[in-house]
Amino acid sequence: MTVEIERSGSDELFTLLQKILPQHLLSRGMHALARSRQPVVRNLILRVVLRSYPQIDMREALQPDPFTYESFNAFFTRELRPGTRPIATEAHVLVSPVDGTVSQLGRTDAGALLQAKGMRYTCEGLLADAPAAARYHGGSFACLYLAPYNYHRIHMPCDAVLRATRYVPGQLFSVNAATARTVPDLFARNERVVCDFDTDDGPLCLVLVGALFVASIETVFAGEINPPPSRGGKVRVIESGVGRRFRRGEELGRFNMGSTVIVLTGAAAAFAPRVEAGEPVRLGQVLARVGA
Repeated sequence: MTVEIERSGSDELFTLLQKILPQHLLSRGMHALARSRQPVVRNLILRVVLRSYPQIDMREALQPDPFTYESFNAFFTRELRPGTRPIATEAHVLVSPVDGTVSQLGRTDAGALLQAKGMRYTCEGLLADAPAAARYHGGSFACLYLAPYNYHRIHMPCDAVLRATRYVPGQLFSVNAATARTVPDLFARNERVVCDFDTDDGPLCLVLVGALFVASIETVFAGEINPPPSRGGKVRVIESGVGRRFRRGEELGRFNMGSTVIVLTGAAAAFAPRVEAGEPVRLGQVLARVGA
């Protein structure tokens, strides 16, 4: 199922504003602010965010008092209490790697993925590697959007072995629905970290997409991959972690501020009931069945 919403004048205006703004400069500023340990800075940002997003449930956090975190970024990437997100144990399924909302999902027809009504982008453009992209032609994808109020750590959808990681430089458009309706090739244009895996049910890829104010993306095996001084340049292969085995539900990385994760499978997947565009998902719930 896909959600088809017509673009509006406000969408176009929002996108135009983003094209004018110095995206990387603003994100560098957010990187510094979010890591400030000055209580006045941290507390001001915390109060604004907590007031703006009443959906944040600190009862789920390992440390429920937001004002005990050393910085806003530490609060934003907070750890959940054990058992808060049960991980499905069924064989041959992928679980959701994040808390978020399904933007789009479906088949990678002829290597193309649906972004929004009338807009598609290619698997090759997204992964910035033609041989890697060929592994996912005829498979399935799910694009999962993380709002500011969501939990921002990313976990493994299944048992897997890391095959390759690439940092792909790019722009930093917002990845919300309004921008997805108006910016062609949005996810293939934005900065991202591509993680390719081998699994018992075929190839798997997680694409961690950066966005405006996403100050960095980090993984458990390579640390902070794109801090502001290291942004830009060419596609960069990350050697660290190759061959590492991950278990389903194990932490893979985190967004330092919110963004999007795109899950790609080499084989066609049967998405679980109620996993549809526009619907929320939670870490650990069954996302799709693959393989046998």
